[in-house]
Amino acid sequence: MKKIAAMLLAGMMLLCGCTTTKAEQVELTVFAAASLTETMTEIAELYSAEHPNVTIEFNFDSSGTLKTQIEEGAVCDLFLSAGQKQMNELDVVLEESRTDLLENQVTLCVPAGNPANVTGFDDLAARLADGSVFLAMGNADVPVGQYTQKILTYYGLEEEALAAAGVLTYGTNVKEVTTQIAEGAVNCGVIYSTDAFSAGLTIVDTATAEMCGQVIYPAAVLETSTHSKEAQEFLDYLRTDDAAAVFEAVGFKVLA
Repeated sequence: MKKIAAMLLAGMMLLCGCTTTKAEQVELTVFAAASLTETMTEIAELYSAEHPNVTIEFNFDSSGTLKTQIEEGAVCDLFLSAGQKQMNELDVVLEESRTDLLENQVTLCVPAGNPANVTGFDDLAARLADGSVFLAMGNADVPVGQYTQKILTYYGLEEEALAAAGVLTYGTNVKEVTTQIAEGAVNCGVIYSTDAFSAGLTIVDTATAEMCGQVIYPAAVLETSTHSKEAQEFLDYLRTDDAAAVFEAVGFKVLA
């Protein structure tokens, strides 16, 4: 009787579509701007808890470096850039998926105790001109470096002349600039407010949109993705209240 009952139960499960087939395991490769390291890592943990069949592998670096890697054929399902320029220059973006996800702010930060007594961007500009301050900024292919270049232009300063005068040093991404500030290797540096928050650095000034424009982070699934459905689902999750809470906790403004 037990054998017959088991057979009947198995038959009912088949009829009802109640088989316990294990969900297909999917590995998503996400390229994200270095300034998203802490938030995206935390959000991925939340997402994986709800979607145990999805594993998310990150590649964090400057948006310019990530763009180049994608152009050279690197496997990537979803790209999150710290600037529109890098996203605009890619020809493998799935345009219907593209969204402006976040807004950040460009800030002037100093090491602990502010030993050089840097008070703000106006003060920085004057002291760069007279050679009495040492500033860390991102490279020209890094969004935070491009925003910094706009600030220098706003104050009528020539980057090439400042570099020749020895008052500038560079980082290949915003995390390198942040480290230089935190270690006191420079008098000050230009980074995002979210990186300042994560590193516990003091912000002495915030750049206005007039100085460097808005700092918008676009995100998009790539046409070359072999998991475009799952990549879109993860991108959709980044626009949920749970993800927004993580982003906003460090100072991002959620746009989508």
